[in-house]
Amino acid sequence: MKSISLFLMIIPLLCFSQLKTVSFADWEMKQKQEPRPTVIHIYTDWCPVCKIEQFKINKDRQLLEFINDNCYFIAFEAEKMTETVRFQGKTFRYLPNGNSGIHELALALSKNKGRPVYPLWIILDKNQNLVDYHEGIFTPEKLKKKLSEIPDL
Repeated sequence: MKSISLFLMIIPLLCFSQLKTVSFADWEMKQKQEPRPTVIHIYTDWCPVCKIEQFKINKDRQLLEFINDNCYFIAFEAEKMTETVRFQGKTFRYLPNGNSGIHELALALSKNKGRPVYPLWIILDKNQNLVDYHEGIFTPEKLKKKLSEIPDL
């Protein structure tokens, strides 16, 4: 019995912080109530670089706390998100293609419209102006630096 109690007390100490994510629908409502910078992370489940990057970012407690306290974070799986999304006054839908597909929003946000590069990071200021567009791996250090450059943060 004592070992179970001790185990239950230790579990919270072993857990990492997590990014608090919002959906696009929730983001739109929250942005009206309390404007904040927004970090949009576009990824796919099959992307090994995305998995490595996510692991490294999730290990950086300081970065996670900073994003959770100061920004809205949207994790967007470009090839599995099938819901219709409203973003900046426009409607975007999932485009099926046989057994797979891609979301129109991933294509719209990507500079490479035919084939987006993953991971893709879009950082907006609290007024929804583009602060940074980043294709490929974003190290925690580079992400912290970019977030520190956002005005009014």
